[in-house]
Parts: sequence; structure tokens; C-alpha cells
Amino acid sequence: MGIITARDLAYEYIRRDENGNVEDILRAVDGVTLDIEAGDFIAILGHNGSGKSTLAKQMNALLTPSEGTLYVDGKNVAEEANLWDVRQTAGMVFQNPDNQIIAQVVEEDVGFGPENLGVPTQDIWARVEESLKAVGMYEYRSHSPNKLSGGQKQRVSIAGVIAMHPKCIILDEPTAMLDPKGRKEVIRAVRALNDVEKITIILITHYMEEVIYANKVFVMDEGKVVMQGDPTTIFSQVEALRQLRLDVPQVTELAYELKKSGLPLPDGILTMDALVERLVDMKG
Repeated sequence: MGIITARDLAYEYIRRDENGNVEDILRAVDGVTLDIEAGDFIAILGHNGSGKSTLAKQMNALLTPSEGTLYVDGKNVAEEANLWDVRQTAGMVFQNPDNQIIAQVVEEDVGFGPENLGVPTQDIWARVEESLKAVGMYEYRSHSPNKLSGGQKQRVSIAGVIAMHPKCIILDEPTAMLDPKGRKEVIRAVRALNDVEKITIILITHYMEEVIYANKVFVMDEGKVVMQGDPTTIFSQVEALRQLRLDVPQVTELAYELKKSGLPLPDGILTMDALVERLVDMKG
């Protein structure tokens, strides 16, 4: 069993009237089956309303499945006794870092999580140091979070999750509110956590350039997983993605249009270096 295993997973939002009668049922996640192995870097794509954030919240036990089963590190998220173990195993980072930062000093904020877990004081400060260094924010440990940029705040949020020593970090559109510089800072930190610390990463994003670093991609539509594979496989299907109202990385789009114009290029080119290399080979 992988670190996260879902079988026929479903979640329904139920709207009731003032008398408690059911008015509407929205099936936000519908029959999802997937396996995520420890150390994976997973990207989940889908347009607004596709169910990807609802799926993520189930992985962190913020929502309990309506149907099916979901195991996080071997623990069933539907069992209340497993709640804190699941949340400690799978940490969550949301869109807006201001919603996760609560202290007036960076290092105090990062230490808040492990303190709540009952970690001894001397160990908390060791965790704070290692976590801030992991995201490149150690030099800002004595700063007020209010003085930081958006990208820096989001890295502090990630450090706060790392300090709780999770095996997996779920990031729900962590760069959606950031400028391009902030997005690069956060994704660089996330990649390092995966490469160096071997933390399992689940990244939900609208920015296709961030997806190329994943080793597996799940594409969702209307609550279902409709495509899965590595980034090259997924981004080779430009027209299918367009039908799902999704883009591809800009360089992939350029290569696709060049191929349509007659150049013998392969599908799924993900980086400018790869495109340039192919074009040079053609000239040579």
C-alpha cells in the first residue's frame, strides 16, 4: 500500500433548507481510485469545480469521504481515532499564507505546530531551524511575517508544516496569489523538499509550468480522474486538455504549433532547452 490509497472515493456536498430538508446534492468527488507512493511528486490538475481541492481536503481528513475508502499511511481517514495521525502525516498548505500565519515572529509561527503536538521545547527549536533552512528562510527567523513578500510568507507556511515532520505535504494552489518571482521561490522550495528530504508532494495548481517537475499527473473533471500519466504523456494531449479547459506549458504550446506547421517535432516537449535542442538537431 502506498502512502495514499483511494478506492472508489466520493464526496457529496449537501445543501439543506432552513428546515433541514435536502435541497441539492453536489457530487464533488466521484469514484476516484489512485495510488500515491512515498517520495512521489504528484500534480493534480483540473478547472475550477473539478473536485481537486475537495480531494485534497479528504487526504488531510478535513473532509470525511461520503463513499469509498481513503488510507493515508495505512490509516483510514474515516475513523475519527486516526484524525490527528492523518493530519500529522499529511500536512496542508493553502492558497493564502495569511490564513496560516498566526504569530508575530517567523520562528514562533513555525514552532506553533510542533508545540501543539507536544514536542519538547529543545526539539521544537531544532525543528524550527531545520525547517526554515529547508525553505531558504532561516535568515528571516526574527522578522515579522507582515514585512515579508507573498512568496516569503508562503515559504514560512510550508516551513510550519515541515516542522511537524510530515511524510507528505499537500499544497492547494499555493502560488495562486503570488507574483512570478514568488511562485518560483515556492516551487523551488517544494522541489528541494521532494529531492533532498524525500517528502511526498501533492501539488494542486493552475500553473502548467509547475507541473513539469512532477513524476505523475492526475487530471480531474466533474469529480473524476479522467487522465493520468507523467507530464510528457499528459502534455502530449494538447487538444484533449483544451477540451477540459486546461492549458499546457507555453513552450509545449509553441512546439505543438510548430509541429502543426510541418516541423518534425515530438509531442510533449516541456522545456525551452529541450525545444532548442530538437531545433538544433534538425538544422544539423
